[in-house]
Amino acid sequence: MFNLMKKLACVALIGLSVTAQATEKNTMIKNIVLVHGAFVDGSSYRPVIQSLQAKGYQVTAVQNPLTSLDDDVAAVKQVLDRQDGDVVLVGHSWAGVVISQAGQHEKVKKLVYLSAIVPNSGENAVMALERHQAASEGLQPDENGMIWLPNAEVYQAVMANDLPLSEVQGLFATQTPISAKAFGQAVAEPAWKTKPSYYLLAEQDNALPFKAQQSFAAMINAQTKTVSGSHLSIISQPQATVELIEQAAK
Repeated sequence: MFNLMKKLACVALIGLSVTAQATEKNTMIKNIVLVHGAFVDGSSYRPVIQSLQAKGYQVTAVQNPLTSLDDDVAAVKQVLDRQDGDVVLVGHSWAGVVISQAGQHEKVKKLVYLSAIVPNSGENAVMALERHQAASEGLQPDENGMIWLPNAEVYQAVMANDLPLSEVQGLFATQTPISAKAFGQAVAEPAWKTKPSYYLLAEQDNALPFKAQQSFAAMINAQTKTVSGSHLSIISQPQATVELIEQAAK
C-alpha cells in the first residue's frame, strides 16, 4: 500500500510540474513590436529580429517616418492593431518617446527601452534630455527641417563607435533623417507609469550619455541590463537586446 501511495504521489507531482510548465508557456508574450530611432530604419533590428524569430516569437519592425511624434505614434498604432494578442513594445533612442505615447495601446503589456529617451508627463524630448543633463546640440536641420548625420565618420563617432567603418558606411547611406519639430512635441501621459518597463543601458554610448540613461531607467523603475556597447548596440551586440526582450516577455 505504501509503495502504491508513493507512486501515486510521484505521478501527481509530475502532473503538477507539466501543468505549471504549460501555464508558464501560455502566459508568455509572443508578439514583439520593434520601433527604431533616428538616423536608422527598421532594418537596424535585423540581428535582433533573426534571433527572436528563431526562438519562436512573432516580430514586427515598424517603419516609422520620423516626421513628427504624432506620425510615428500613428505608424506604431497601425502595427499594434494588427497584432494577435498581447505585445512587448520596444523602442530605441528617439523611439523611447514614441513608445511612451503609443504604449497606451491596450495590447501593450510591457515596454522595453534601448538606450532611449524617456519623457515624463507633458514633456517633449528636449525637455526630457535637459532634465537628465543630456541636452542635445550641434546638429542643425536642413532647409526642410530635417536633421541628418553629415558623413560616415560622424555617424560612427556618434552612433556606432564599436562598429567598423565599412559597416557604418552602409548605415550612413540608408539613414532616415528626423524632423526637428518632433523633438518639440510632448507626450501627454506616458505608458511607463502604468506598465512594467525594462531598460538597456549602453556604457559606450556617445549619443545618449550613460548617466542620463541610468537616470531615465531609475525614473521609470525599470529592470535593467547593461552592455558595454555603442548607441547602436542593437547591431553590434544584439544578444543583450534579445535577452532583455525575452525577460520582458515572461
